[in-house]
Amino acid sequence: MARDDLFPAPVDPPEDRPSPEAIPHRQPLAARMRPLSLDDYAGQSHILAPGQLLRRAIEADRVQSVIFYGPPGTGKTSLAQIIARQTRSQFERLSGVESNVADMRRVLSAAANRLENTGRATILFIDEIHRFNKAQQDVLLPDVESGVIKLIGATTHNPFFFVNSPLVSRSQIFELRPLTAEDLMRLLQCALADSERGLGHLRIRAEEAALRHLAVLSDGDARKALNSLEIAALTTEPGPDGVLHLTLEVAEQSIQKKAVVYDGDGDAHYDTISAFIKSMRGSDPDAALYWLAKMIHAGEDPRFIARRIVICAAEDVGLADPMALVLANAALAAAEFVGWPEARIPLAEATIYLATANKSNSAYRAIDAALEDVRSGRTLPVPAPLRDASYQAAAQLGHGVGYQYAHDGRDHFVAQDYLGAERRYYEPTEQGVEKKIKERVEKWRAEFARLRRDESK
Repeated sequence: MARDDLFPAPVDPPEDRPSPEAIPHRQPLAARMRPLSLDDYAGQSHILAPGQLLRRAIEADRVQSVIFYGPPGTGKTSLAQIIARQTRSQFERLSGVESNVADMRRVLSAAANRLENTGRATILFIDEIHRFNKAQQDVLLPDVESGVIKLIGATTHNPFFFVNSPLVSRSQIFELRPLTAEDLMRLLQCALADSERGLGHLRIRAEEAALRHLAVLSDGDARKALNSLEIAALTTEPGPDGVLHLTLEVAEQSIQKKAVVYDGDGDAHYDTISAFIKSMRGSDPDAALYWLAKMIHAGEDPRFIARRIVICAAEDVGLADPMALVLANAALAAAEFVGWPEARIPLAEATIYLATANKSNSAYRAIDAALEDVRSGRTLPVPAPLRDASYQAAAQLGHGVGYQYAHDGRDHFVAQDYLGAERRYYEPTEQGVEKKIKERVEKWRAEFARLRRDESK
C-alpha cells in the first residue's frame, strides 16, 4: 500500500475521515482498526486525556518535534497517523529499517524547497528511529534545528540511550505505556462491533471470558490482541445457528503462549533486572522470584542474572550476612556449570536467601566515601612505619621503623597510626552479624582515639 494511503496530507477540513472503501479488508485486523481520531484512540490517557499537552497540540495543529517510545503495540504509529490527518503540514514518512541517507536528503531537500516557495511546513515521521546510526541521525539535526522539518520519531528503545542527544534535546519525549486489560477489552469489543473495518460483518458471539483471556495474555499489546481475535474468528466454524461462538477454549488456542515483552538490550531488559535487584534489596522474595521468572522465561543469560545477584549480595546484604556473598558466588558457578533449565534452581535459592537476609550497605557506602576522598582531597602519604622495609636500605630511610606487629598485642590488636590522618568511612550497622562487628570496631576506635590524644600532648 502506498504511503499516501496510510498518511494522507489533509486539506480543509483536516478532520475529514477516510471512507470505509479506502480501507482494504485484506489487511490484518490490527491494521484496519487503527484509530482514525483521538476519540478512537485507546489508552495513553496520561498524555492524551482532554487538557493534556500533547492532545492540545494535536488538536490545535501545533505539534513540534516529538519522539514517541514504548513497547510494541502501544499506538506509536497510530498516533503519528492521527497527527497526519490533523495537520495542514506536508506529512512524509521514512523507516529506520528501510530508509537510507539518500532517502533522508531527498525528503529534507523537498521540505526546504516547500517551506521557501509555499511557506508550508513538513512533518517527517521516522518509524524505528533507533535503527538509524549516529551519522544518519546527524543528517536530520540541521533541519530540525532550523525548523525546516518537524520530526516525529517512534521507537521501542529508550531515546535517551538510542537517539542522539542533540535530537533528544530538541524534541519532546512522550512515553507510551502498555495498554491495560480494560483498554484492550474495549478495543476488542469495538472490533467485533465495527462492520466497516472490523469483524462486525460476521455473526460472532464472544464470551466475556474469552475476550478477557485475549486481553490479559496480549501483555498490553493492541496488535497482538486484535490479531489473536481475528485468528479466532477466521478459524472457528459457525454453529448450527450460523453464529461463530468464540469460547474461552477457542481464545486459548488462538493466542497460545504469550511472548513476554523483553528485549535483550532495551528498556525491558534493564527495567526488569532493576526491579529484580530492588525487590531483593527490599526484602520481598515473592516479587524477586517473579522478576527472576520473567527473565528465565525470556531466555536471559543466566550469568547476567548471577552477576547481579553477586553485586546485590555485596552491596545490599553485605556484612549483615557475609554468607550471602559466598552463596551468590556459588550460584554463579553453578549457573555457569549447568546452564538452563537447571540453573533456575541455584539462582532461585540465592535470590530467596538475599531477599530474606539481614541488610546492610555499609561496605558499599564506605568504599564510595573513601573513593570520593581520594578523588577530591590531597593524597595522603604512607606513614613511615607502614612502608615497605624488606630491602636493605629501607631502615636508613626510616621505613618500617616503629611498626608494631598486631599479633604481638593483646587480643591481636595494637593501637598505632595506620593512615597519618583522622578519617572515618566505615559506619557499621546493628543488622545481623554486623552488630558484633560494630562492637569490635567501636572498641578499637576508642583505642585509636586515645593514641591520638596521647600523641597530641
